[in-house]
Amino acid sequence: MKKLFKGILDFQSEDFEAHRELFNDLKNSQNPHTLFICCSDSRVVPTLITKTTPGELFLVRNVANIVPPFHLGDRFVATASAIEYGVLALEVDTIVVCGHSNCGGCYALNTSPEKLKNMPNLLKWLEVIRDVPERVTRLMKGDSAAEREWITEEVNILVQMENLLSYPFIRERVLSGSLKVLGWYYIIETGEVFNFNDETGHFEIVD
Repeated sequence: MKKLFKGILDFQSEDFEAHRELFNDLKNSQNPHTLFICCSDSRVVPTLITKTTPGELFLVRNVANIVPPFHLGDRFVATASAIEYGVLALEVDTIVVCGHSNCGGCYALNTSPEKLKNMPNLLKWLEVIRDVPERVTRLMKGDSAAEREWITEEVNILVQMENLLSYPFIRERVLSGSLKVLGWYYIIETGEVFNFNDETGHFEIVD
């Protein structure tokens, strides 16, 4: 707790002071260029990875960077409402779905439901991506746990990109060329980011 309170004081005396004019400009409105959808994992820090400042990224975070398919109803509305706001109200020009290595949510897909019975909400949330393991199996060339892990994480990113296109207002803008949807795979231990290339069908390192 003390670390958190000290962090507030350090922020106010250092970072805030260094960007005082920026924060003053942001006091009444925001104009982010990117809707950034990523995992809740504490090791993933979007502003650090992209070297962006306050006001540039509209963030959506949840377990396993999941995008529920478009559906008008009362389920999974938190993520969907943030997506609506980012695209329709803030009019971002880019959406990034950023997955990462060693993702606990993706790992849970390959775990027995019995081991997660004390986390019923997590199990319910993972139903959105219940088809991912089958797609992964079709892509695997071997049978190692490591191979299954990284393929699961990559396929999960692609599934969320597909789910984004189920939102009519997103699909319309993508087809018109006014909105880009990107899929990124972030490697925690190296800092590398791989971007999905639609033309080659592969994740390629950003260099």
